[in-house]
Amino acid sequence: MPGLLRGVARTAVVAGTATAVSNRVSRRQAGRWAQQEAAAQPAPPAAPPAAPPAAPPPAAPAASMDEKLDQLKELATLKEQGVLTEEEFAAQKARVLAG
Repeated sequence: MPGLLRGVARTAVVAGTATAVSNRVSRRQAGRWAQQEAAAQPAPPAAPPAAPPAAPPPAAPAASMDEKLDQLKELATLKEQGVLTEEEFAAQKARVLAG
């Protein structure tokens, strides 16, 4: 049973990390495409100044300090239970603190 719980917890951590990375890559790629499209379009000759390009969609609001502390406590509990290795714990801790 502990092995099953460890596998489920590890899968959840990996899936969450993969989703976060995938979303960040998608946002960055969309920004690059928008820059390329803006550079490829010639400016109209006698038109009034163009409006600034649309701002990218707002990023998810940063987690409050209380939320970050709760996440770190949960990660520490998983590490103490042996669900997470030291490397996994460090990686997830860095992710929480960066967000």
